[in-house]
Amino acid sequence: MAHDHTHARPRGELENRFLVTMVLNFLITIVEIVGGILSGSLSLLSDAIHNFSDGVAIIVSYIAIRLSRKPRTLKYTFGLKRAEILAAIINASTLIVISFFLIKEAIGRFSNPTPITGALMLGVAAVGLVANVVGTVLLRKGSDRNINMRAAYFHLLSDAVSSLAVIIGAVFIMVFNITWIDPALTIVISLYILKETYEIVKESVNVVMMSTPAEIDITEVQRALEEIPDVKNIHHVHLWKMNDADIHFEAHIDVEDIPVSRTEGIRGEIERCLHDRYDITHTTLQFECDSCRTKDLI
Repeated sequence: MAHDHTHARPRGELENRFLVTMVLNFLITIVEIVGGILSGSLSLLSDAIHNFSDGVAIIVSYIAIRLSRKPRTLKYTFGLKRAEILAAIINASTLIVISFFLIKEAIGRFSNPTPITGALMLGVAAVGLVANVVGTVLLRKGSDRNINMRAAYFHLLSDAVSSLAVIIGAVFIMVFNITWIDPALTIVISLYILKETYEIVKESVNVVMMSTPAEIDITEVQRALEEIPDVKNIHHVHLWKMNDADIHFEAHIDVEDIPVSRTEGIRGEIERCLHDRYDITHTTLQFECDSCRTKDLI
């Protein structure tokens, strides 16, 4: 028997935060592109590209959240809950591609340096930092419990770090005239983003591939359930995540040759154990006669 547990989210508040953050990112993108071209700063242009990808990421995340709320249908019997996981993969993968492109461009800048206007670079990066900090604060709530939100939040956090690095670089260029620090910062920022986004892609792919959640030991779960009175054996165990909020469990449960009505109490004990100890929200259990199954095998 399966139980459906819904996790409500404040729709209006979440959607308003996404909208404000999206507008901020597209405005800053325009400012930084103009500033990057005029100042000759590659790191400022890289920050602009990151901001643009942030805006796109927020749109994708917003659409995914709306889709995940749609009710189940005969075609999509689980609903569209996986839309948020797909959005996380898209957003993180986009950042990975952008990071490799910027590393390539930065390496070229070492052999062919260009003049950089540090003061303009500093001013534009400061505006970008303020906007990114605001966006990061807006999306921080809920990012620890939702991988789609976490991907969008990390887009903004990485840009805030990027803007801060550009500011430091601009100061060095203005004071010491060290132009190579611009491509160097671009590479450092890109490597940092690659490391963090790889983890998001890895976690998202594991969810799509229905792997056992890393935080749950399936062998331990099996042992715990077999300690419940009247449970003889647990087999054909499957454990997977539908999304960040829903963990599904299904298994065959061997019991004595008893009436179906008596399995209700056993089922209740199993579901309480799974929910209280492992935060598993959905269970599907198939009860089987242990002695009958043994005879069939003989």
